[in-house]
Amino acid sequence: MAKYSTGNSSGGDSGGACELCGQSSDSLTEANVAGAQLSVCSSCASSHNDAARTEKKRDDGSRGEQDRTRRAARNTAKMDDARKGDSSHWEKEGTDYDDDPLPYLVSDYGDRVVEARQEAGLQREELADELDVPEKKLLAVEQNRANRAGVGGSLVEALEDRLDVTLSESA
Repeated sequence: MAKYSTGNSSGGDSGGACELCGQSSDSLTEANVAGAQLSVCSSCASSHNDAARTEKKRDDGSRGEQDRTRRAARNTAKMDDARKGDSSHWEKEGTDYDDDPLPYLVSDYGDRVVEARQEAGLQREELADELDVPEKKLLAVEQNRANRAGVGGSLVEALEDRLDVTLSESA
């Protein structure tokens, strides 16, 4: 049966019984167990010492509280940059938003493209080949991801013309 500390232990390493398992030992060590400082044997110290477990987690590659705080601060800074208009970290390479701006799109533009393409009897790959655009750009439009995928306004205009559908809001 485990014995719990009453605060009267002589502490340290001069022998006695483990305050967790009761085992007699000549070499007890101080351990932090659930917030209490106890004199424990080496076996209990390795498995119950809160401070040792925290260090072990870090040694095993798990991240501690300090690492989580750093990651949270880094993520907040990234979001703050995006909010301030510093979009250099997310703009797609090869997309020139000044020369081919994406117009304001209606909320269901993806569904409209899918429906019109199917009514025209076209597969996505066929339409992409006909318009000479990568199929993944067309898929992005169909999934309402045109802005995030770096789709230009010229593709939206080509889809409107070819499928006779309205995708952009009139200003």
